[in-house]
Amino acid sequence: MSQAVLILGGGVMQLPAIRIAKRKGWYVFVADGNRSCPGAAIADSFFPIDLKNTERLIEAAKTCDPPLTGVLTAGTDFSTSVARVAEALRLPGTSHASAYNASDKVQMRRRFAEAGVPSPAFVELAGTDDRAALAEAAKLNYPLVVKPVDNMGARGVQRVSGASQLTDAVARAVGFSRSGRVIVEEFIPGQEYSLDAIVEDGKVTVCGLAERHIYFPPAFVEMGHTIPAQIDDRRERELVEVFIAGVRALGISNGAAKGDIFHTGTGAVVGEIAARLSGGYMSGWTFPYSSGFEVTEAALNIAVGLPAGDLTNRRSWVSAERAFLSIPGIVAGINGVAAARNIPGVKEVFLRVETGMEVSFPANNVEKSGNVISCAPSRPEAVRAAQYALRCIEIRLEPNVAATDAFLFSADSRGKPGVMELSDEADLRVLREMQKGNPDLDLVSSELSRTTGKPVPLPEILPLPRWEREERANWAGIAPAEAVRTCLRRHGLVMAADHGPAGHIGRPRVTQQSQLNFSALFWTALLRGGIQGVDYFIDSLAARMPYGIAASGSGTDAGVSIFTGVEV
Repeated sequence: MSQAVLILGGGVMQLPAIRIAKRKGWYVFVADGNRSCPGAAIADSFFPIDLKNTERLIEAAKTCDPPLTGVLTAGTDFSTSVARVAEALRLPGTSHASAYNASDKVQMRRRFAEAGVPSPAFVELAGTDDRAALAEAAKLNYPLVVKPVDNMGARGVQRVSGASQLTDAVARAVGFSRSGRVIVEEFIPGQEYSLDAIVEDGKVTVCGLAERHIYFPPAFVEMGHTIPAQIDDRRERELVEVFIAGVRALGISNGAAKGDIFHTGTGAVVGEIAARLSGGYMSGWTFPYSSGFEVTEAALNIAVGLPAGDLTNRRSWVSAERAFLSIPGIVAGINGVAAARNIPGVKEVFLRVETGMEVSFPANNVEKSGNVISCAPSRPEAVRAAQYALRCIEIRLEPNVAATDAFLFSADSRGKPGVMELSDEADLRVLREMQKGNPDLDLVSSELSRTTGKPVPLPEILPLPRWEREERANWAGIAPAEAVRTCLRRHGLVMAADHGPAGHIGRPRVTQQSQLNFSALFWTALLRGGIQGVDYFIDSLAARMPYGIAASGSGTDAGVSIFTGVEV
């Protein structure tokens, strides 16, 4: 019998399922509210339907010719829509009750509590006016995590360290909830892992276990994952056991399951479990790259009532996914994508932004600028390839944009998560001294302005006392010291000689206030925005100078490059 499958979602995360089904010779229907989604172009038939509209999905499913034999989604939060269509047409799959258990975060926590599955204490709030529940939530053990009950991708999710932050966090989460409901739960410490599984007649087979790399608190932004996870056998066993217990507590007995499970050091605790395959490029890319096995094909087989097939890995490689981001602003140009794709071991580069687009610093998993995926026989090789690819990609921003200025230089932005982080207290102390005057671009550009009709030479940068030892790398493997050297080379900047005695960690002794303010903005831009932040800083200064700027200390007769605007 020939198979016909309806895949809910035609975005990038659903493309592997669409392509695999077509490769198997199946007839593929795709439904998505976005008529321009990439899946629409490769499906055999396309329904432009909002995936929340289950009645229209059921009506469309009943008209399918050839008749449907299965329905599936991957990487979306619409497993309940899948279940409703499957039940209406009496197709295989997870029941609607189980899908609801795995989609509604409050219902999920209740099922875990009833079954004794390790899970954090929680309180449900029916919106911002639910004062009784808000008072109850305030009694939980801090820190807390506030989430919309019915969303994914860390949208509206925030860590709360004290009662003063709770109301605002709830209000923000309500804005991301289709039902206006919020869950407040105790924070789970420890490393987070993602697991994908196939569930066949109640038997749960874990097919992949990856470690997630989460950044930028109080938000939870996954800046990458690595599969297989680097973990000892005992912890892996504990993670798998708790995940399987959670799958059974939710009633998922036939289909796919995806879990976010934490290991606290003393045991495993369930973050969330979904009745579908994972998104985030795991089930469709990194898992098959590392294992040689398409878990998506097994899920498709289950969806149409066929045996899942052989679920064993074909090889033991490592795949690393890493994201790249932008600070707020307007994209002026993007460089290095082709170079990133040509790095040995890099399998994919996904670009989510384009020239002219307004971008923001990510507060969730859907606001990143793109992703790279690598694969290699060993973990160091795979991670290195992905990080080298990130170093190639440059998103240049239009200069002198208010949103970018505010993100980089406003006093309110200091202390908030940025792209770089200093670890040495001496460097932090000197930087705070530099920033005391709250310099901004207007001040620095006026201090540097010349009326000589020649490019303005930039001052030498006052060093932080131990900047060359700042080796705390970010998710891209870039440490502040490396970023500084890159910026010096790129813009012809010069680091000034030591302005104090050896080991001096007080206020830098300089003769020009303009040099102090310029240096303060350089270091601030670097920490808040990384190399991109310094690019923006220098480009913005260049755009403000009638005759451009010259490299540090060069004057106009040294034959150095002169920056007169944005270079992309």
